[in-house]
Amino acid sequence: MARTTTDGAAVPEPRAAGIKDVAAAAGVSLGTVSNVLNRPDRVSPRTRAKVEAAMAELKFVRNETARQLRAGRSRILAYVMLDGSNPFFTDVAEGVEDAADEAELSLFLCNSANRAERERDYLSRLEQQRVQGILITPVDPDAPVLAETAAHGIPLVIVDRTGQSGDHCSVAVDDVLGGRLAVQHLLELGHRRVAFIGGPDSLGQVRDRREGALRAMKEAGLGPADLVDLTTSALTVAEGRTAGQRLAGLPSSLRPTAAFCANDLLALGLLQTCVSLRLRVPDDLAIVGYDDIDFAAAAAVPLTSVRQPRRQLGRTAAELLLLETSDPGHEHQQVVFTPELVVRASTRHGA
Repeated sequence: MARTTTDGAAVPEPRAAGIKDVAAAAGVSLGTVSNVLNRPDRVSPRTRAKVEAAMAELKFVRNETARQLRAGRSRILAYVMLDGSNPFFTDVAEGVEDAADEAELSLFLCNSANRAERERDYLSRLEQQRVQGILITPVDPDAPVLAETAAHGIPLVIVDRTGQSGDHCSVAVDDVLGGRLAVQHLLELGHRRVAFIGGPDSLGQVRDRREGALRAMKEAGLGPADLVDLTTSALTVAEGRTAGQRLAGLPSSLRPTAAFCANDLLALGLLQTCVSLRLRVPDDLAIVGYDDIDFAAAAAVPLTSVRQPRRQLGRTAAELLLLETSDPGHEHQQVVFTPELVVRASTRHGA
């Protein structure tokens, strides 16, 4: 919006200094200014100092967008996360940022909110922005839109999932093993009826963690009926509280003595319900979460949780993406990390 004087006359906004202004102020050629910006080693220290002084005096700001458009590629990576409200994904993003910063790249963060249409829109916009590459925790790791994006020349790496096709690099954690570790721990403590709290089933992470839980039950000689499914519509604290109410409302003969939650947010919500109903954790109900976010250890009753190397997931994914941007002919890698059970007071006294 233009400024005006007291009599209403428009006052033009000051024009930003350009490379020609810097050259004129420093008394050098446009090529010399360009070299200072892009190849400073080619310019003598004395001349470079004159140009830098002119830049400072004129408050010159480099037009990075124009430079990137001329080069045909930006110096921006993007991460499309599945759920920006979940600390797990912000921790992953920190790992991505570490690698991007070391490569002197900027990072765009996008939140699909577990909506395929929104994810598709973000991928389209990022392609228009000519980002150097995209990391994504997709709603569906085998969705055609991912292959379409890659076919348009945008390198793409899948985070926290593994696609069936193998057409992309991916970084994930063995969630089947993680679910198995969680329930094995509960069975070793003597529990024989366990609730599985998680959903929706459309999320591969939820399906894999439940599959691991079922394998642990089977190995202990127990059947699928001994794993009580309390399906949630989302992986949130509110859904955990609701699941806790449902669990507490079960007849005592059918009520599980332990619960394995598909993530820590659900476990924290469940814990809140237990506190409000004056149920003792772990005496009345033992609880295991998943992800080991920072809030797990800081809960009123510290949560036992299956730890994922969140920051390492992000860093490794970004490093794979940078490899692909520098070598389009590279072979795709599917990196799978091993989860770790961290035992705390929500399952065992004195832990």
